[in-house]
Amino acid sequence: MKRRPRIAIAGAGVAGALLAGLLKDHAGLDVIVYERVGEDDHSQSGTGLNVGPNALKALAASSPYLERSIRADSFAWARWTVALVDGTNLMDLDLARVADNPGIRIRWSQLYRLLRAHAGPAIRYRRSIAGAVPHESGVDLSIVDATSGAEIGRDTVDLLVVAEGRFSPLRDSLFGPMATNYVGAATFRVLIDGIADPAACPIGDYGQWFNGPNRILAFQVPGNAVYGSGSFPLGIDAKLTDDLKQPDFLRALYTPACGTLCPGVAFMVEHIVRNTGRIHWARLQEGELVYAHPSRRVLALGDAAHPMVPTLGQGATQAVEDACATARLIRDALRDARPLAEIPDAVAALRTARVQTCMEFSRQASDTMLAGSDPVVGTRWKTQPEFLARLSNLYRDVAFQ
Repeated sequence: MKRRPRIAIAGAGVAGALLAGLLKDHAGLDVIVYERVGEDDHSQSGTGLNVGPNALKALAASSPYLERSIRADSFAWARWTVALVDGTNLMDLDLARVADNPGIRIRWSQLYRLLRAHAGPAIRYRRSIAGAVPHESGVDLSIVDATSGAEIGRDTVDLLVVAEGRFSPLRDSLFGPMATNYVGAATFRVLIDGIADPAACPIGDYGQWFNGPNRILAFQVPGNAVYGSGSFPLGIDAKLTDDLKQPDFLRALYTPACGTLCPGVAFMVEHIVRNTGRIHWARLQEGELVYAHPSRRVLALGDAAHPMVPTLGQGATQAVEDACATARLIRDALRDARPLAEIPDAVAALRTARVQTCMEFSRQASDTMLAGSDPVVGTRWKTQPEFLARLSNLYRDVAFQ
């Protein structure tokens, strides 16, 4: 009796868990996800994110039930406002002008919980793939206990999906070390819990405030919390040193010469300087785009395939599109009795141009965060027909059908 095709997925993040959930009930397929953390651990649980309208559109077409579940445990992302730190309005965009549906605002932990619950028993927790050897008829895997590192099994699968993120050792061992392009800014993020009265909080839907090129971004997420992110210019060869992470330095970044802060910025600055010990730091960066391994047996998805700057909220969003597109291609291949070895090249053919455009657009939209930029001029560009048309294409033209 011929065995069913087998797919292994490395990582139960957005792309990996979603892909497994979309394929778990296919009678002609075995899917196993190896996730290094425990079932009750949720990566980046201390932060939040906004997911673009295009991800929810793709998800609604792939799994209406899951799309409804995620919307029920999130807040709608319906507006995008930009202002100076003193409250001077620069842009107020109703996303209905450029999208067919709202995006969402959600905690990372809750998004992971929902996606992993949907994937169910397909996920093997506290397990990871330590080695993978592609060959003509499949991929030989070495499975290890993620805590001890001891090998606990070997397997051979028809297709390996690497979805462990941009810093995945497995991704680097198969595709080679990923080149990193620093864009010219330091970034940080923090989740502010325990908001006593969310209705009275000066932070609501997705907002950005600028003091020169220094930016604060913030929005409410469920659970009486506000997600906040900040950035300031940092040369691509400069170091993110400890003196740049101190309360006085951060307060000065967002305080204009006049000293006047609007309520939202005053709220954010006070909570940022109060929580410097909980801040997650990074550099604004992107990596190379690659989906298909030359062996035709390995596929990268999500940040493992296309790490991008987060300016337009497209990191997790494109991971959702990846998973929806890949699930459809796999189901079509199985229906037509075509081999899974076709999938990596098929995903690359379908997704590469779309994601390249998204990465370039996200980088260009980061202009107001860079040294010497004028947020008034840069934001004015974002209110013009050309930018809005590109944003509409991004949010509406979900390219996986």
